[in-house]
Amino acid sequence: MDIPGTIIFDGQQAMKGYALNKMCYSFNDASNREAFLRDEDAYCDRFGLTAEQRRAVRHRDILELLNVGGNIYYLAKLAGIFGLNVQQIGAQQRGITEAEFKELLTREGAR
Repeated sequence: MDIPGTIIFDGQQAMKGYALNKMCYSFNDASNREAFLRDEDAYCDRFGLTAEQRRAVRHRDILELLNVGGNIYYLAKLAGIFGLNVQQIGAQQRGITEAEFKELLTREGAR
């Protein structure tokens, strides 16, 4: 089944996103979150992110981050730094607005 916004996280995606996911894992430590906010580029350098991963980070776009190898469990740490909530992340993954996503959840929950 094709579900919009769903990227299969397989071995190839894991290898592609290793540096990005390692960086996101580092955000378990508050001092690392602060270091990222002080200088995003330097922090991305520290983990060796690719140009497309850096672009995705700058865009604050979860779907783009998934496409460049991000794993949603690790990206949740980065999304928290960006101030994104779960509904906003879900909306980005589906390519719809947050209001549309909330309506979708309401309809699906009513079934």
